[in-house]
Amino acid sequence: MIALALLLTPLTAADFEPLFNGKNLDGWKMTGPGRFVVENGQLKTEGGMGLLYYERAKFGDCTLRVVFRSTKEGDNSGVVIRMPEAPLDPWYGVHNGYEVQIDGRADDWHYTGSIYSISKANQRLQKAPGEWNTMDIFLAGSKTTVFVNGAKVNEYVEGSSVPTRQKWYEPVRGPRANSGYIGLQNHNERDTIYFREVSVKR
Repeated sequence: MIALALLLTPLTAADFEPLFNGKNLDGWKMTGPGRFVVENGQLKTEGGMGLLYYERAKFGDCTLRVVFRSTKEGDNSGVVIRMPEAPLDPWYGVHNGYEVQIDGRADDWHYTGSIYSISKANQRLQKAPGEWNTMDIFLAGSKTTVFVNGAKVNEYVEGSSVPTRQKWYEPVRGPRANSGYIGLQNHNERDTIYFREVSVKR
C-alpha cells in the first residue's frame, strides 16, 4: 500500500536530486561512437550509436525523472536502467539492463514508455516534436513502472512472460538486477533528442 501511495502522489521538482547539472558532463561517461553535448543547458544527442551513463552511483528503489523533447517524428533514444556493471560498449545496457524507449512513431512494443520489445506501452502520450515530455521511471525491487506526462503507461515485473526475441538488436531475454547504473542512449546520427533534466528521487 505504501508503494501504491507513492505512485499516486504527484512528485514535484523539489523532490528530485539532479544528476545532470545543466553545465557539463560531470559524473557522466560516454561509450560508443556517438556523443552528447551540452547546448543551452540541455543534453543533445549527436553522432552514431552511443550510451552516456551516470558513473557515480547505482540506482534501485527510486524514481528517475527524464525531461526530453524530440526534434522530428520518429526520433529515437532511450533511458537505460538496471545495468549491473558499468557499460563497456553501447549495447551492454540493451542486453544486460532494460531500455525504456523514446520513440513517438513506433509500435506499442517500441513506443515511448515501453521497455524495448519486453513490455509494451499501453498509452501513446508523447507530445509533438519540439514539446517537452516528462518520463518518470519508478523502480521498486523487481518492478518497473513508467509514467509519461503524468499518466501510467507501463508496468513490468521481473519474470512476467515476454515476446520471443525476433531480431539480433532486440534485448537478450533473462533476469535483470534490482539496481544498477542508468544511462541515456544516442541512437544514430539522424536522430536528435534534447534532455533538459535527468534527476532522481531516492
